[in-house]
Amino acid sequence: MPALTIGAAQQLDDEAATRSIREIAAYLQEAVGQRVAAALAGLIDAKQIGRYAREDGPEPHGATERRLREGYKVVRMLVDAYDGKTARALTRADLDAAVPDHPVIVTHRGGHTGYVNSLALARVGVTADTADPPGGRFERDAGGEFNGRVADKALDAVNAKIPVELTRDDHRRGVALISKLYASQGITSACEADTSPAGLQAYQDARDAGELRYRAYCLMSVEYLDRYIEAGLHTGFGDSMVRIGGVKQYADGSISERTAWLAEPYIGIPNYSGLELGSRESLYQNSRRAWLAGFQLATHANGERAIDRMLGIYEQLQREFPRRDPRFRLEHCTVVTPELIARIRAVGAIPVPFAGYVNFHGDVLHYYGDERANRMFAYRSFIDAGLRPPAASDYTASPPAPMLWLYSETTRRDPSGHVWGERQRITLPEALRSATLDGAHASFEEHDKGSIEPGKLADLVVLAEDPLAVPPERWLGIKVERTMLGGNWVYES
Repeated sequence: MPALTIGAAQQLDDEAATRSIREIAAYLQEAVGQRVAAALAGLIDAKQIGRYAREDGPEPHGATERRLREGYKVVRMLVDAYDGKTARALTRADLDAAVPDHPVIVTHRGGHTGYVNSLALARVGVTADTADPPGGRFERDAGGEFNGRVADKALDAVNAKIPVELTRDDHRRGVALISKLYASQGITSACEADTSPAGLQAYQDARDAGELRYRAYCLMSVEYLDRYIEAGLHTGFGDSMVRIGGVKQYADGSISERTAWLAEPYIGIPNYSGLELGSRESLYQNSRRAWLAGFQLATHANGERAIDRMLGIYEQLQREFPRRDPRFRLEHCTVVTPELIARIRAVGAIPVPFAGYVNFHGDVLHYYGDERANRMFAYRSFIDAGLRPPAASDYTASPPAPMLWLYSETTRRDPSGHVWGERQRITLPEALRSATLDGAHASFEEHDKGSIEPGKLADLVVLAEDPLAVPPERWLGIKVERTMLGGNWVYES
């Protein structure tokens, strides 16, 4: 079933974060009732690409009405539609009242959870007797009724029944739009977190059209591993603009959405420690096949249990098929212990933490607590252990905003001023290195970029103020004046 997205923005509409649930519901009702919608909001396969709208305006009234009659789902991407950023959690009842005649999916910006209305659940075949799928949750309220929140594999089940259908040109235009956003933020290179063959094609099409304004290191979805191996592809294939990186898998869920697989339960959620995504055997077999085909391995692992599982697999592969410089990646690697950090160093892995989460997602850290926060986004512990953690946003999960990353890493303050995990603060020079040289190192490109010196690519950003010369409170307001890529200005304010 095709999809139609209500609303449009280059970035997710952050204003929606401050609306009450009543206002969100009213927005959806108004959008559908008046048949006012962007013609096509595209979604490049990875989360970082986000959603974009047609630049030539909304679709004609009749065409939009016809699409809705034919069963298009209504998708509204929101910024944290629950927790501290909205008055209360969104519910199935809210969406039923707002849009009773069409399936609705309101997706969290992190991509692991969403809220759906009753028609969407019915489309998937969910009944009162439906059990949670392995690695997923159809959440219920205190009375045992489905509340509309779906997580990980349950969200996958909904999306499988109501998929997004995009053309090759839709994908290209998504890359072109996100390129403008990244260039305006001073970002010259990014690791694409979960790329499909269509996504890889989109990067090449945007590059060939002169629309790609940053260098993409593409982690390739394990779903298509057979196709990569048959084509002889592996890590490093490509050029300085579009390069194939590692193979991407998932060992658990999300930190901001509370589906990460933790060693201890979430605070305030009894008997719940998150979701295990993928068995040990399936993760190992996929890792083994990709490893032997010449790929770097890059696995999403947030909680201690997921990190422990993936370290065990990486350790096994190094024993069975040793590689001199493996650079195994642990995407996010959020909640750690001293023992896990020692194993990360011993096996030659790279933790890739969220740089801006303490500040941007501080409103959900109460589910983890102060003690655990001192083991989360553990830049200080990683650096002290001799590791080289890069900066990461996992956009759209958090903003692609380097000044926010620097502030969050060095102060560990949330917007209210509360400090989460003071022991993990790092210095500004360390944070700058994390966002530059250590990012290049994580993609085997430290000899080509990551610093301004002879022989390296001429990629740089000009800021309105020097963060080294002003206090942290000023950093969030520092503007990008110019961004250079390969000796050419790709953004000027």
